[in-house]
Amino acid sequence: MVDVHCHILPGLDDGARDIQESLAMAQAAIEEGITHIVATPHASNEYAFNFTRVLQLREQLQRLVGDRLILASGCDFHVNLENLEALRADAPRFCINQRNYLLIEFSEYSVAPTMNHTLHDLQLMGLRPVITHPERNAILQAQPGRLAAFVQIGCFVQVTASSLTGAFGPKSQEDAMRWITEGLVHFVASDAHNMRWRPMTLLPAYEAVRERFGEEKAQALFVDNPLAAFDGRELPYVPEIAIEEKQAKKKKFLFF
Repeated sequence: MVDVHCHILPGLDDGARDIQESLAMAQAAIEEGITHIVATPHASNEYAFNFTRVLQLREQLQRLVGDRLILASGCDFHVNLENLEALRADAPRFCINQRNYLLIEFSEYSVAPTMNHTLHDLQLMGLRPVITHPERNAILQAQPGRLAAFVQIGCFVQVTASSLTGAFGPKSQEDAMRWITEGLVHFVASDAHNMRWRPMTLLPAYEAVRERFGEEKAQALFVDNPLAAFDGRELPYVPEIAIEEKQAKKKKFLFF
């Protein structure tokens, strides 16, 4: 499996506290059969993104785990004016493995009505926006038509593995499963932060997806698509969108 969203690097944000915890997370990943991890510290108002430091810590952790795991970097990109200016100046440093897929985390308090324009501008820059854990965002949970509209303009979606197994509650689990059914999900990732309450695990979610949707879907969401993003390639699996009519109507307030 390939994990494209993980806060495994120490001391950068609310993820791993120290290199020992980073190593424990890496070992847990190896034991689950994870072969690639993208370290994605927050780039936000609260946590400044220092690309040089990110690379130093990634290299340190890579030396310690050796060839048992392939590590790359990206970030958990929060949309604000400062970040967008930095992105325009040097986009690859923020992207998965410095290619062109960019994890986008929306605020839990507001998603601007103009967000579709912002996402479109990112695409014009040659970037491929990946909306992270919408099943844990109260705004998108309440307005699922907005998520469908973002996908319809070419964005991708990543849900959290633990959401699929109920760790974030029944609502998040229900939404994540339904959005897979509706063709709105392209990646599953751990979004692991530590070894306690946000552990490094994908396998239980893989089994849950395999049981409900079949081996081919699980392979696409946990292996094929994440590996393509890691390499900067076109996604091999882009499902047709099959949203309910009532949800489709909810996106009409978006202005394109």
